[in-house]
Amino acid sequence: MITVLFFAQLRETLGCEQLELEASNILTVAQLQSQLQTRGENWQKALGDERVLVAVNQSMAKPDTPVGDGDEVALFPPVTGG
Repeated sequence: MITVLFFAQLRETLGCEQLELEASNILTVAQLQSQLQTRGENWQKALGDERVLVAVNQSMAKPDTPVGDGDEVALFPPVTGG
């Protein structure tokens, strides 16, 4: 299983804090995001933004970062500083 966590505005927009997904069809961060976007229009809008940040096992990840069974994937909107 892959644990997917949603933070900040993503959590509010999707109405979801955490999901557990089978790891069998997911090989990369990009594939995970694509699969999540099939859940509906809100998911497409929220996760289709190229600026969404992703961490795998608490390390920043890129679209081609591998994802496997037992991994924790966190998705959060871009942050701004000031």
